[in-house]
Amino acid sequence: MTDTGIDPTVPPTGPGCVECEAGSSWWLHLRRCAQCGHVGCCDDSLGKHATAHAEATGHPVIQSFEPGEDWFYDYRTQQGFEGPELAAPHSHPADQSAPGPADRVPADWVARLGR
Repeated sequence: MTDTGIDPTVPPTGPGCVECEAGSSWWLHLRRCAQCGHVGCCDDSLGKHATAHAEATGHPVIQSFEPGEDWFYDYRTQQGFEGPELAAPHSHPADQSAPGPADRVPADWVARLGR
Protein backbone atom coordinates (compact mmCIF):
# COMPACT_ATOMS: atom_id res chain seq x y z
CA MET A 1 0.00 0.00 0.00
CA THR A 2 1.20 3.47 -0.80
CA ASP A 3 0.19 6.87 0.50
CA THR A 4 -2.51 6.91 -2.18
CA GLY A 5 -4.90 5.02 0.09
CA ILE A 6 -5.15 2.21 -2.45
CA ASP A 7 -3.98 -1.38 -2.10
CA PRO A 8 -4.97 -3.24 -5.28
CA THR A 9 -4.14 -6.64 -3.78
CA VAL A 10 -6.80 -6.64 -1.02
CA PRO A 11 -10.12 -8.34 -1.87
CA PRO A 12 -13.47 -6.95 -0.69
CA THR A 13 -14.86 -8.11 2.65
CA GLY A 14 -17.94 -9.66 1.07
CA PRO A 15 -20.96 -9.03 -1.14
CA GLY A 16 -22.73 -6.59 1.20
CA CYS A 17 -22.26 -3.82 3.73
CA VAL A 18 -20.40 -5.24 6.72
CA GLU A 19 -22.33 -3.20 9.29
CA CYS A 20 -25.76 -3.60 7.67
CA GLU A 21 -25.22 -7.36 7.47
CA ALA A 22 -24.26 -7.48 11.15
CA GLY A 23 -27.39 -5.55 12.08
CA SER A 24 -29.76 -7.25 9.61
CA SER A 25 -30.30 -3.91 7.89
CA TRP A 26 -30.35 -2.94 4.19
CA TRP A 27 -28.57 -0.54 1.84
CA LEU A 28 -29.14 1.44 -1.33
CA HIS A 29 -25.71 1.12 -3.01
CA LEU A 30 -22.35 -0.28 -1.97
CA ARG A 31 -18.86 1.21 -1.78
CA ARG A 32 -15.54 -0.56 -1.26
CA CYS A 33 -12.59 0.81 0.69
CA ALA A 34 -9.68 0.83 -1.75
CA GLN A 35 -7.20 0.37 1.10
CA CYS A 36 -8.58 -2.53 3.17
CA GLY A 37 -11.50 -3.89 1.11
CA HIS A 38 -14.23 -2.97 3.65
CA VAL A 39 -17.61 -2.93 1.92
CA GLY A 40 -19.99 -0.29 3.27
CA CYS A 41 -23.20 1.36 2.17
CA CYS A 42 -23.31 4.71 0.35
CA ASP A 43 -24.26 8.09 1.79
CA ASP A 44 -27.77 7.76 0.33
CA SER A 45 -28.25 4.67 2.53
CA LEU A 46 -29.52 5.01 6.09
CA GLY A 47 -26.27 3.80 7.66
CA LYS A 48 -23.73 5.71 5.55
CA HIS A 49 -21.25 3.03 6.60
CA ALA A 50 -18.66 3.61 3.83
CA THR A 51 -18.10 7.20 4.97
CA ALA A 52 -18.20 6.17 8.63
CA HIS A 53 -15.47 3.61 7.89
CA ALA A 54 -13.32 6.23 6.16
CA GLU A 55 -13.73 8.63 9.08
CA ALA A 56 -12.97 5.97 11.70
CA THR A 57 -9.93 4.49 9.94
CA GLY A 58 -8.50 7.36 7.93
CA HIS A 59 -8.77 5.26 4.76
CA PRO A 60 -9.40 8.01 2.21
CA VAL A 61 -10.46 6.27 -1.02
CA ILE A 62 -13.53 4.27 -2.00
CA GLN A 63 -14.59 2.61 -5.21
CA SER A 64 -18.13 1.86 -6.30
CA PHE A 65 -19.03 -1.78 -5.60
CA GLU A 66 -21.96 -1.73 -8.02
CA PRO A 67 -21.98 -3.88 -11.19
CA GLY A 68 -20.80 -1.91 -14.23
CA GLU A 69 -19.26 0.93 -12.18
CA ASP A 70 -15.54 1.39 -11.57
CA TRP A 71 -15.21 4.99 -10.35
CA PHE A 72 -13.13 5.97 -7.34
CA TYR A 73 -13.72 8.81 -4.86
CA ASP A 74 -11.16 10.48 -2.61
CA TYR A 75 -12.59 11.88 0.65
CA ARG A 76 -9.51 14.14 1.05
CA THR A 77 -10.10 16.02 -2.20
CA GLN A 78 -13.83 15.27 -2.48
CA GLN A 79 -13.29 14.33 -6.10
CA GLY A 80 -13.78 11.29 -8.25
CA PHE A 81 -10.98 9.82 -10.34
CA GLU A 82 -9.93 6.79 -12.37
CA GLY A 83 -7.84 4.32 -10.43
CA PRO A 84 -6.18 0.93 -10.78
CA GLU A 85 -7.99 -2.37 -11.04
CA LEU A 86 -8.57 -3.77 -7.56
CA ALA A 87 -8.62 -7.44 -6.55
CA ALA A 88 -11.72 -9.37 -7.61
CA PRO A 89 -14.61 -9.40 -7.24
CA HIS A 90 -15.22 -5.88 -8.55
CA SER A 91 -18.86 -5.61 -7.47
CA HIS A 92 -21.55 -7.35 -5.52
CA PRO A 93 -23.19 -10.22 -7.45
CA ALA A 94 -25.17 -8.94 -10.43
CA ASP A 95 -28.28 -10.78 -9.23
CA GLN A 96 -28.16 -9.03 -5.83
CA SER A 97 -30.78 -6.29 -5.74
CA ALA A 98 -30.14 -2.59 -5.20
CA PRO A 99 -31.43 -1.65 -2.76
CA GLY A 100 -30.58 -4.86 -1.06
CA PRO A 101 -30.59 -7.46 0.06
CA ALA A 102 -34.08 -7.91 -1.36
CA ASP A 103 -35.43 -9.87 1.61
CA ARG A 104 -34.64 -7.01 4.03
CA VAL A 105 -35.68 -3.97 1.98
CA PRO A 106 -38.92 -2.54 3.42
CA ALA A 107 -41.82 -1.78 1.09
CA ASP A 108 -41.58 1.91 2.03
CA TRP A 109 -37.83 2.17 1.40
CA VAL A 110 -38.14 5.29 -0.79
CA ALA A 111 -39.92 7.17 1.99
CA ARG A 112 -37.39 5.97 4.58
CA LEU A 113 -34.59 7.47 2.50
CA GLY A 114 -36.51 10.74 2.23
CA ARG A 115 -36.95 10.58 -1.52
